[in-house]
Amino acid sequence: MISSEFFEMLVVFSAIVLIVKTIADYKTKSNLIKHGLVDEKIKYLFTKPQSANSLSSVKWGLVLIGIGSALFLREWVDFSDEAIFGLMFLSAGFAFLIYYGLSLNNANKDKEDKLQ
Repeated sequence: MISSEFFEMLVVFSAIVLIVKTIADYKTKSNLIKHGLVDEKIKYLFTKPQSANSLSSVKWGLVLIGIGSALFLREWVDFSDEAIFGLMFLSAGFAFLIYYGLSLNNANKDKEDKLQ
């Protein structure tokens, strides 16, 4: 399985990347404001589309449920480690397919609402 040293290194690296990204975004925004370059064309760079955010939690929830169920199944059924990895990826893939169907359905509803 994954060693604790690898996990710790991954967490530290991810934290450093997140901190550097946050500082870079802040400096970019403050420079744009300081130079008076904020207008409608620039605002879309720093805002996320509302439709993309509406199902993001559902997507990752489905993926984590799929992976967790594969790991949970390992406790009940005697699978090899390779089979569990395959089952984890397979269940994550099914979760992404379910998410795709949900987002496609949501996009169609949004189009219908805009037409009315």
